[in-house]
Amino acid sequence: MSLLNSTSVHSINATYEWNYSVYLPDQSSSALPLLLFLHGMGERGSDLEQIKKNGPLCRVVKDGEHFPFIIATPQCPAGAWWDSWKLIELVKHLVSKYQVDRHRIYLTGVSMGGSGVLKLASEYPEYFAAVAAVCPFFTPLDPVTLAHTPTWFFHGAKDEVVPATDSERMVNWIKSVTTNQKVRFTVFPNLGHNCWREVYGNQELYTWLLTHSRN
Repeated sequence: MSLLNSTSVHSINATYEWNYSVYLPDQSSSALPLLLFLHGMGERGSDLEQIKKNGPLCRVVKDGEHFPFIIATPQCPAGAWWDSWKLIELVKHLVSKYQVDRHRIYLTGVSMGGSGVLKLASEYPEYFAAVAAVCPFFTPLDPVTLAHTPTWFFHGAKDEVVPATDSERMVNWIKSVTTNQKVRFTVFPNLGHNCWREVYGNQELYTWLLTHSRN
């Protein structure tokens, strides 16, 4: 396996600088799933070491964990927010650069990143096979756009930064526009905002993601 750091992404209309890290499993002859992870507000800036403290990359760096997919983790600049068009250009860039299974591209993120993945998936639903949002802010979007995307929300009941009711409102909103039972909601009764440690430290999330594929 290897962990690569890169800067800059080129799109048709612009070139913008974004730091990001990419985890590549041991070389495979077949296309691999891609997991895009978006961090929270505390990891913004220009130090890539910050984005390795939480999420799937934390398990790679600290525990030497091996995953059966490519993991891409961009870093949002200081004072900025996740921008969907830049993120989708990053996804396109990664698909063109690496051997990615286009039917199995997944999204996950925490807090500000949790909101970012919901917004990105709602604006470009045709790209993503499944989404996991951890303690996201309530995110205004058209719930119909997520009606057919398997989405799993996680939240700590004792979260004092983003109340669990934000996720609950999102779940109820999406369910109100579809009879499709693709939305899940897990509440950790004894955890706070950093419930992501439980989420990403558990194999269940990764197993769930890999069961989904877009036609």
